[in-house]
Amino acid sequence: MSRISSVLTTVVATTACVCVSAAPAAAGEPVVSRGVTIPAFYTPPAELPAANGVLVRHEPLRLGLSLPGLDGRRLPGTATRLMYTSTDSGGQRVAVTGAYIEPSARWTGAGPRPLVVVGSGTMGQGDQCAPSLALEHPLTLNGQTVSLGYENLAVHRLLSTGAAVVVTDYVGLGATDRLHTYVNRLDQGHAMLDAARAARTVPGASVTTASRVAMYGYSQGGGASASAAELQSAYAPDVPLVGTYSGAPPADLTEVMKGIDGSALAGALGWSINGFAQAEPEVRKVVEENINATGRAALKDISTACVGDAILGHGFTRSTEWTASGKSLGEIIAREPGAQAVLDKQRLGMTKPTGPVRLATGVQDDIVPHEQARRLAADWCERGGDVTYKAVRLPNLGDKLLTNHLAPLLTDQGDAVEWLTDRLAGEPATSNCPAVPVRD
Repeated sequence: MSRISSVLTTVVATTACVCVSAAPAAAGEPVVSRGVTIPAFYTPPAELPAANGVLVRHEPLRLGLSLPGLDGRRLPGTATRLMYTSTDSGGQRVAVTGAYIEPSARWTGAGPRPLVVVGSGTMGQGDQCAPSLALEHPLTLNGQTVSLGYENLAVHRLLSTGAAVVVTDYVGLGATDRLHTYVNRLDQGHAMLDAARAARTVPGASVTTASRVAMYGYSQGGGASASAAELQSAYAPDVPLVGTYSGAPPADLTEVMKGIDGSALAGALGWSINGFAQAEPEVRKVVEENINATGRAALKDISTACVGDAILGHGFTRSTEWTASGKSLGEIIAREPGAQAVLDKQRLGMTKPTGPVRLATGVQDDIVPHEQARRLAADWCERGGDVTYKAVRLPNLGDKLLTNHLAPLLTDQGDAVEWLTDRLAGEPATSNCPAVPVRD
């Protein structure tokens, strides 16, 4: 396979460039990202309510994949576009967008209709990549950007169980006031928990404060759902969390950087650097002092890219091409204590998760490395967590091609949905912590 990276440049931008690309050119003008005009709905108001999980605005959302039902209701349900409040990693109020879907299917389990919060896998950093927009436009292909709503399959499977679903766009993905803070542990976990709060206040929603809540996520979403499970007891004890699915979670960003550098998804390294440079002065300083002109151009380009754009434009690039010294970004960050501390703060597994968690990871995964995900399960077990660990065993489908990372998403999805549905119905989980291996 040819090195796509040698044809086109690489990953996300310096903070100055990022801030320019994330905001409207002038007040009142629409935001256009790679030829896609972002609806005005996604521009947050100047002032936000003081509490977390407050619904700021809402409007009907047309699902791109839906059918008329026999009773006149659309299948799989009726969607509402949302903007709600959350708190970012700096402790500041932030607007987050997303979508709530009231299912057409009846809930036949115990208790009132439950709610599943879906944290999408990696979609990109451009606002046009937002998961809520992907529900409306499952495929965006305009010659400037390529975005595929691959998580729509999971959303539809969850809705078919009779559970309601709320999808979060995370901080800054969709909302046009800032750049998406990719894989930021606090931002993602807060956005998931506050989405559950906001869903309960959507006009016409059947979920209430008594509805059981579950978290679902794979890859970036697996990290987000894992973070939500860890944060729930302190941040959102009012959210009755009864189960969490965390697939292929990026639990240790230092290890994940090694996996994605030089891979088909090398652009994800730029998304994370861009997001942390926006929020963390220590990372911003490292970027400004070490990134060369090629790297700056690549970082700027990736700041508006979706996954398809990143693969086509920056796949298999090594970060050594972006630095003045020729050292990888991982090497540079490791020798900068302040920047390394930022990554260390993102580590999952330091806190016992609320409720039962099902953690699945492919043993061949070399993008979000299997070993660091397995270690998260072991860390949770050591802290008394109720963990069901699943090692997904598939043949090696190609080094650094994304295939080893994506295949378990599909092969394990049915079991994941079934496991969550059982938790939402009130059935107890059976932890297999004693059997979690030291190494697979």
